[in-house]
Amino acid sequence: MVTDRQKILRARPNWFSRFWAIVRYEMLWNIRKKKFIGIVILGSALASLSLFLSPILRSATGQAITSNSNYVITYSIPALGLFLFALATAMNSISSEFESGTIVPLLTKPISRTMVFLGKLFAAFIIILTTYTVFYVYVILGGTAVYGAQSNLQLVPLGLLGNVITTFLWIAIILALGSLSKNTLLTTLSVFGVFLGLLLAIPIVSTLAGPSVALNYVPGNGAGGAFSIANGTVTIGGGTDNLGMNLINYALYPSANVNFTKTNIELGGTGQQPLITQTLAYTEPLSMVTLRGIGVAVTYIFVFLLIAWYALKRAQVLE
Repeated sequence: MVTDRQKILRARPNWFSRFWAIVRYEMLWNIRKKKFIGIVILGSALASLSLFLSPILRSATGQAITSNSNYVITYSIPALGLFLFALATAMNSISSEFESGTIVPLLTKPISRTMVFLGKLFAAFIIILTTYTVFYVYVILGGTAVYGAQSNLQLVPLGLLGNVITTFLWIAIILALGSLSKNTLLTTLSVFGVFLGLLLAIPIVSTLAGPSVALNYVPGNGAGGAFSIANGTVTIGGGTDNLGMNLINYALYPSANVNFTKTNIELGGTGQQPLITQTLAYTEPLSMVTLRGIGVAVTYIFVFLLIAWYALKRAQVLE
C-alpha cells in the first residue's frame, strides 16, 4: 500500500528537474530578447569587419593580401563587446522579475531562491560560452580562408576561457546591482557609469601618474605594459579585460618579463615642442600579470555573486 508520503515524493520532481526547468526558462527568455539578438548581430558584424575590411581595401588598391598565421590567436573580443554581452544577458535577469511581477509565480513553485539564482547563473554561463564558441569558430574559419593556415589553434580555448571570466565579472556586478535595486533602468545606468568611468579613468591615471600596480586590482584594462619577442614587441594590459590574450601570451612566452613604462612630458619654452620621454616604472613576470588578473577577476565574481544571492534571499516579494 502506497503511503501519503510516497505519493508526495513521487509527485515532487527531483532536484535536477527543478533546476533544469529554471535554466531552460532563463535561456529561452534570454535568446528571445531583442537586445541580446542585436548584440549578437553587432558582434558578428564587427568580427566580419575585422576579418574582411583589410583584404577588401588591399584588393581595391591592387595590393597583395599578406598571409598571417597568427591572426586567430591575436584576435580577441574587445572589452566593450564583453561588457555589452554581459549587459544583454544579465540586465533583466533579476530586476525585471521584480518589476514585471513574474518573481511571484516563479517562487511559488517547489524551488528555493538559491536554486532560482543558481539556475539563472548557469543559464547565463551556457549562453555566453555557446555564443563565444560560435564567434571563435567563425573567426577560425574566416581567418584560415583569408589569411591562410593558422598556427597555435590549440591555444584558442585559453582565449575563450579568459573572455568568459571577464564577461562573468560584469555579469556578477550587474546581478548584484539588479538584486539590490530591483530596477532595470537604474541597474543599467549604474553599471554603464562604472564601466565608462573605469574605461576612461584608468588610461588617464596610467599616463599622468604612471602605470601603478594598483590599477590592476580594479575591473578594466589595468596598467599597460610590453615585452619583447624575437620579431617585435607585444603590448598587453594587466587588468581584467585582457585575460584571454594574457593566457595565450603566457602559453607562448612563459618566461617573458613585462616592462611597465611611465610617459614623461616636459614642456619647453615658447614655440618649442614638448619633450616626451619614457622611463621604466617596474617589471613583472608575465606569469604574475596573468595569474593576478585571473585571481582579481575570480575574487570580484565571488564577492558580487555573494551580494546578489544574499540580496535575492532577503528581498521581500509583494503580490
